[in-house]
Amino acid sequence: MSLSRREDLEAIFTAGLNRVDPYRMLMEHVWVEGSVLTVRLGDEVQSFDLAPYRRVLIIGTGKATAPMALAMEKILGDYLDGGLIVVKYGHVEQLEKVEIVEADHPVPDESGRRGAERILAIAGRADESTLVISLISGGGSALLPLPYAYDAGGTQYAVSLEDKQKTTGLLLSCGADIEEINCIRKHLSLLKGGRLLEKLAPARSLNFILSDVVGDALSSIASGITSGDPTTYEDAWRILEKYEIDGEIPETVRAVLKAGVDGDLPETVKPGSAYLDLTENILIGTNIEALNSAAEEARRRGYEVVRLTSRITGEAREIAKTLAGIAIDCAVQSTLARPPVCILSGGEPVVQIRGTGKGGRNQEMALAYLLEIARHRELCENITFLAASTDGNDGPTDAAGGFADLELLSEAQGQQLDPLKFLAENDSYHFLEACGALLKTGPTNTNVCDLHIALVTAEGGEA
Repeated sequence: MSLSRREDLEAIFTAGLNRVDPYRMLMEHVWVEGSVLTVRLGDEVQSFDLAPYRRVLIIGTGKATAPMALAMEKILGDYLDGGLIVVKYGHVEQLEKVEIVEADHPVPDESGRRGAERILAIAGRADESTLVISLISGGGSALLPLPYAYDAGGTQYAVSLEDKQKTTGLLLSCGADIEEINCIRKHLSLLKGGRLLEKLAPARSLNFILSDVVGDALSSIASGITSGDPTTYEDAWRILEKYEIDGEIPETVRAVLKAGVDGDLPETVKPGSAYLDLTENILIGTNIEALNSAAEEARRRGYEVVRLTSRITGEAREIAKTLAGIAIDCAVQSTLARPPVCILSGGEPVVQIRGTGKGGRNQEMALAYLLEIARHRELCENITFLAASTDGNDGPTDAAGGFADLELLSEAQGQQLDPLKFLAENDSYHFLEACGALLKTGPTNTNVCDLHIALVTAEGGEA
């Protein structure tokens, strides 16, 4: 792979990351003057008087929550009394007043359950004189598991953590997207789907949210713990039927969802609920903002920029074919723009697991992209691609994503590696690792879905 093109790809990706650094965003857009906390996002300014509250507490969940808490400790100063956040293992900061609990992601663990119980206890002690500031980011749903338990007229409905783990694993492997996964999570939880607001009432809450959801629907980010939930038990059951896993889920999960469908269990908090009058949701970072900064860096490096969309969803290997086709047309016919061109998109594809290999959606996309440009080898000498997750962890791996170009194909042939066989086994990690084509950033402490960057250079190769 051309060193200069790889450097360009990494610099463009890093520029997108820097824009959605949660610490920087909060420090730039939130401040306290006197007793008034002010939030400025673009032309919109919101102010909140802290003086009426006897206590100000922080709770939170998600991969980016630790730097968010660090910023809020500095912003609030003496107004802050304490709090608790749950983050992914290794995604920590040195905090003074807010305690950190580390837990597992994407499959919840016992540490996350204990953290969720402690947050539930904090919510239960909050009253009219308490302001609760919630810090929410991607990964928050898995990190805050509080399995459903309810007594319906003497009939006990309870889901164990192990049953939630199995259900989550089935959903992750069947190809369900994040909104579908979160729909089911919301209906198996005591906190998600706005149920945290029930526990917080009558306290008021102010929620800073970093979006890892395509389209930025508040009801889907971290399974919407502070927003109304438009989905129902019936929706959750239809998702299980769609992916034909309704016969594989644990019996306790089946019992809860079926009882909910039959109307025997209370629904999640719905839009228009009075609980929503006690809360304010503020979206502070999104995928589109990362794409905008990536575009600025690409232009600085001499590329024309084409921004396709921030709403990429679907099967990763199929999306790769489409993105490769767009780049090939740019290379051959100068469609959209004349090379050198940087083609940007973002979102969150999924992987349907068919094999037993190791990888993530971005690595799978890079490998599928490589196979697609290999089919049109004579047209693709000047195309280079990177797909990477903004949180630095692509699937259950230590890589953020992977690169693809024809030089990588030559490297694979020299090692007698068949990329098609690796793709069939969902083993993109080991293929890209062998070819030196993994991007490893380490945990970034942010999370706004993925960035996909294709560079189409002019004849001769450089921008």
